[in-house]
Amino acid sequence: MSDFDVDLFVIGAGSGGVRAARIAASYGARVMVAEEYRVGGTCVIRGCVPKKLMVYAGRFADEFEEAAGFGWTLPEMRFDWNTLMANLHKEVDRLEGIYRTNLEKAGVEVVDSRAVIVDPHTVRILKTGQEIRARYILVAVGAHPVMTPAIPGGELGITSNEVFHLKELPRRIIVVGAGYIAVEFAGIFAGLGSEVTLVHRGDKLLRGFDEDVRDALAEAYRGRGITLALERTIHRLDKRPDGIAATLNDGTVLMADQVLVATGRRPNTADLGLEQVGVSLDEVGAIIVDGYSQTVIPSIYAVGDVTNRANLTPVAIREGHAFADTVFGDKPTMVDHELIPTAVFSTPEIGVIGCSEAAARARCGEVDIYKTSFRPMKATVSGSAERVLMKLVVEKATDKVVGVHIMAHDAGEMIQLAGIAVTMGATKADFDRTIAVHPTAAEELVTMRTPFVVKKPVAVG
Repeated sequence: MSDFDVDLFVIGAGSGGVRAARIAASYGARVMVAEEYRVGGTCVIRGCVPKKLMVYAGRFADEFEEAAGFGWTLPEMRFDWNTLMANLHKEVDRLEGIYRTNLEKAGVEVVDSRAVIVDPHTVRILKTGQEIRARYILVAVGAHPVMTPAIPGGELGITSNEVFHLKELPRRIIVVGAGYIAVEFAGIFAGLGSEVTLVHRGDKLLRGFDEDVRDALAEAYRGRGITLALERTIHRLDKRPDGIAATLNDGTVLMADQVLVATGRRPNTADLGLEQVGVSLDEVGAIIVDGYSQTVIPSIYAVGDVTNRANLTPVAIREGHAFADTVFGDKPTMVDHELIPTAVFSTPEIGVIGCSEAAARARCGEVDIYKTSFRPMKATVSGSAERVLMKLVVEKATDKVVGVHIMAHDAGEMIQLAGIAVTMGATKADFDRTIAVHPTAAEELVTMRTPFVVKKPVAVG
């Protein structure tokens, strides 16, 4: 008779936890999952999926406007926020049902309750008080948005959680931050017709991205009518009859109907019992794990955003799968966090894999830069001011492509495929001998032949 009720107890039914549970069950493990909110986690319920649906909604205005250049005459546009929200939540509900069904089909028992760790092999289900003995415990509880730094009137702001439950489209919205979430929602609301101001303490958007991409996005956003209040912060928020007054640190007062704060996220590790059993946390509360996602307590593992390694849904899924392969499949697997293709669903969209130019110069020494900027074919007829940016960063000594940076329509789709080549170690010569698909924007990735040379200023004397 086993000393354990289950082989694996997963706390959190988000992307990483669900994948780990299903794969472990496929290896014959007895698996139980506890979820205190909704199955599917941040990505499905209040993140990537509903946000991408809103991105699509925000881009239709461009499509309608550009259609005129191709001979289409359309009636006056009218957008209905309630229709979008109803259909968005209908799709989220459908996906949650699929996630739950897939767990049940795999033989995983789902418990709708918060669960906390009692000891290295025991979990308590708070709804019932029942204690479950598990051979292994996997923590996959994700992270939550935080409104930092705290300011007077901060409670008047909302986060990316609440934005999906607004009763109406804000006529004026201030977005605070400059990361993925901030720039994506700024683009969404601008596309839907809101007056958007993005406030950021830094001098550029998307810290850590290539400088050319950062500059190009700022130019594109200004062109779309988004006001960029850079190198400024919000000092306080006050409720007024005509909206929310946001006082900036330079004394400027901006009026808005909503203030969306997207300044960061923190792991959901509070009150889980982690410290009491000896699991180590870092300064932001993330669980410290090794390359196999194992904590200092051998029976306790953690995957996804709660570890604060690479906070992206596909990474959490890969970590969950690798955990199950390692622990239950007798296939020790580590996840490579070095090369991760990623997309920012701004409008225009951004796709990136590998090093920025600055990072490559610091890591590789000499590099060759290939880049181009042009109007896409569609824009030449539609009259759109849209531009495409493509950039390859190549390590000179090896000819390896160490960075690909794209800002264009469907950049996310392009970078997924380019990511395969870069992950395989493709060289610039490999790109060059790939036949172009014409006419496409993506053909520029394989037709750039001359390295970009920075022109030095001419001395005047």
